[in-house]
Parts: sequence; structure tokens; C-alpha cells
Amino acid sequence: MRIFVAGIATETNSFSPIFVGLDDFKASLYAAPYQHPETPTLCTAALVDLRKRANLEDITLIEGTTCWADPGGLVSKYCYETLRDEILNQIKNAIKHEPLDGVVLCLHGAMIAQGYDDPEGDLIEKIRELVGDQTIIGASLDPHSHLTAKRFEFADLLCAFKEFPHTDFEQTGEKIVDLVIRTIKCEINPQMAQFDCKMIDVFPSSHQPMRQFVDDMMAAEKQQGVLSLSLIHGFMAGDSPWMGTKMIAIYNGDMKLAEQFARDFGEKIIDIRGQSMPKTVSENIATETAFALATDNRTPIVIADVWDNPGGGVAGDGTVILQCLLDQLATHKNTKISVGTIWDPIAVQLCFKAGEDALIPLRFGAKSAPFTGQPIDKIVRVKRLNSNAEQTFGKSFVPMGASALIEFDGVQVILNSTRAQAFEPSLFENMGIDPSSQDILVIKSTNHFYAGFKEISDQIIYCDAGKPYPNSPKETNYKHAPKNIWPIIDNPWGEPEKGENI
Repeated sequence: MRIFVAGIATETNSFSPIFVGLDDFKASLYAAPYQHPETPTLCTAALVDLRKRANLEDITLIEGTTCWADPGGLVSKYCYETLRDEILNQIKNAIKHEPLDGVVLCLHGAMIAQGYDDPEGDLIEKIRELVGDQTIIGASLDPHSHLTAKRFEFADLLCAFKEFPHTDFEQTGEKIVDLVIRTIKCEINPQMAQFDCKMIDVFPSSHQPMRQFVDDMMAAEKQQGVLSLSLIHGFMAGDSPWMGTKMIAIYNGDMKLAEQFARDFGEKIIDIRGQSMPKTVSENIATETAFALATDNRTPIVIADVWDNPGGGVAGDGTVILQCLLDQLATHKNTKISVGTIWDPIAVQLCFKAGEDALIPLRFGAKSAPFTGQPIDKIVRVKRLNSNAEQTFGKSFVPMGASALIEFDGVQVILNSTRAQAFEPSLFENMGIDPSSQDILVIKSTNHFYAGFKEISDQIIYCDAGKPYPNSPKETNYKHAPKNIWPIIDNPWGEPEKGENI
């Protein structure tokens, strides 16, 4: 059995000013064939699992390029075509003398490039042209992706993470690998169906009612014949013709049952729309509440800056919450506050030139886009420098690039040069801060932080600060996304049906 594995993964915010090129992939993850680390990353767990399976079974594994760039704006045409053609050439070499039985792709699914509304669909289509109809093609996906017509036409198997935060990315990698191998062995005959929910929303599985929906999917997968269930949440910052929530069901040997499961779960998600995202409050309420709670709380108060989230493609350099804290600091002088992170490569460079323990004037933050606050001007002490900072996310390591910890007015701020949202408390620990000793922690993430930070905090405040991210579909100026979905219109389903098979 011969299986090829490779992947290109990133998430494109069509409204972000942060253009993505080859350097961004190399800064986050670029692994040439057989150079991928032994630890899985968010979108490459399938490769690591395939290595394990190849060592135990009669599998010849051919590794191609795997790469990931932190979410940003449009991917350059040159960047996408270079990475795509690299993988296609690797497949051409692999099939020169012997065909492939399977191809496993490590994707995200929300990439948009110059001249390509559907880069992943383009990649899968071109791979299908090379390998033919008999080769099984499977791909792992992030649920914050776009389920396009090409991907569904040219792939045999598509599986997305169920959890948000994506704590199950390893299990999803194992799932797609197992389904591809079992299909090659003719142990199963997967029939894949999808259901268009005609909506777009945010679905954190750490909160009800989405928690129950995910549990129901996992319970249904234990039924005989049900091979996989995946909800594509959609990505509302991606101005894609296929933007929206869709349900995928894979059933063994029976397309009608696959369609029924897709419809049933699709209608369940329609019924809980608008109910799963935790309540957000303004920056003034968030900071006032945090100061009030911090006087008595035994664990740090976490303020999550949910929309200035580099994981959603924005810069992550907003200062709105920090400025609110500083405005109130005079009456809360002994409050220990740490902020992680503010993206500012220029400020980081200046800190490195000055060196640790230097006292310097520094302007930082709020340089990338409107609605992110104003730059902060302070005399700061450079407390710690790390030329290759990183944080953990499960077993994976997330690069933060050269980073500096600065302190002023009793406040500590981590400045980083490689954009990264907050995943786990190691974000602070690796820069010399004990997060549990702080009164208030400010982080930038929509919900991926939850699994890690709930372990050290019993008070999490979700803050809606500024407008760096297009989080209101009714107000977003889409040019390509469908206009006939909820909440852009109130009732796209009509009666009696709530969606349709496509």
C-alpha cells in the first residue's frame, strides 16, 4: 500500500491588511519531505499518525511538503502556486513507476489566494487529475473553513475537528488516516453527503448548547455504519462564495443514510443558532469587572480580547483593553496585570537593541489597522528577551518569534514578532511570568485559549473591544459570500424545510 501525504494550511481573513507570503509559512511551519517534526501541529496530525501506521503495517509512506502560516489576509498568488506546484511535482515523482493507493492532505480549508477563491479545491482537483479515480483522497479540515464544490467532488473523504477549541486535532488526523486505509483495503465503502445549513455563526464547544451537539455527533459515530460526522462551522471573515455552515456525514455503503444524517444534524445546528457564543462585554465593563473581582479572587481574572485575535487573521496589536486598564490603574495601584501578546516586530527589535534590564522610551501597538486603539507611549524596562519564543497547544508548539517582555507602571506586556493567538498559560511562562501569580491576564483569542486557561482561572471575561475583525455578518461588506444566509437575512430556509442537500 502506497500513501502520499502533504499539505498547505492557513486561514484567510479577506478583510485583514496582513498579506501572506512564503516567508510567513517559513516563520510558522515549512517542512520539506521527511523533515516534519515528530510532534503534530494543528493541521498536520495526519502525517504524524501515518508515520506510526507505516511502522506497524505494510504501508510505503511518501512524504511531501507540509506547511502552515498563521492566519492573515490574502495569500499571494506566487506563494500559493509555488507551494502547490511543489506538492504536485512530488506526486508526479511518486507515481512515475507505481501508482498511489491513497493521498492524505493536511489542510485548514479557509485559504483564499490572489486569483484563487478555492485554493484547496484547486489543489485537490489537480491531484485527482494526476492520480486518477482509483486513488483514495482524504483530507483533514479545520471546521472554520469553506466546504466548496470542488473539494466535495474530487475528495473521497473529508473530516473536520469537532471541538472548538480544537483539542481533538490529533484524533481527527487519526480518523482521516484510518478511513483512507480502510477504504483502500475495501473494508468500508464510504458514501459522503453534505447539508447546507444556510447560515454562519460561531460555535464554541466549551459552552452549551454546542457542547451537547458535539457530544451527540460523537455518540452517533458509535452507531454501526456511521463512519464520520463533521460540522463545518464556516469562517465569517472569509469572503468566499462558499462561506457558511455545512454538515458532512460519511456512511458505510448507503448514500441515503449519509444524506439523512447530514440533514438531521444540519437541522439540529440551525435550531441552536445564535446561542453558543459566550456573552461579550465592552472594554469598559470588562476592565471594571476585572478590577472589582481581582480584589477577592484567588485565581487570575482572564480578559479575552475575542476579536483582536491573530487566529482570525487580524494583527493582534490592539491596545483598547490595555488603555482601559491603564486609565483605571491609579485607583488599583497594587493590581498585578500581564498582557499576552501585542504584535509589534519594530518594538521588539528596539528592545533587543537596548538589551535586558534597559530603560527605554517605547511606542508600541495599534499600528496595523483602524479600530484597534492608539499606540502606547511609555518609558519601559526590558525585563526579558527570547529570540525564539513559543507556546504549547496540546503536544504542538506554536512559534511567537523574537519576543520581549516589557514592564511599566507595574504592568507587564509581552511583545511578539510572529503573530500568534493565546492558546495556553505557557505563553506567559516561557517569557518568565507565572500566570497564576497575576491578578489580571489579558489575552487575544476567541476561544482556543479556554481549555488551557480554565485550569488556572475561574473567572473568564469575553470582551468585545474595537472592530479589527468583521464579526457582524449583517454589517460586513461582503463581495463574494452568499447573501441569502442567516443572519444576513432572517429566514433563508422557508417552510417546511430548513436547508437543502447540495
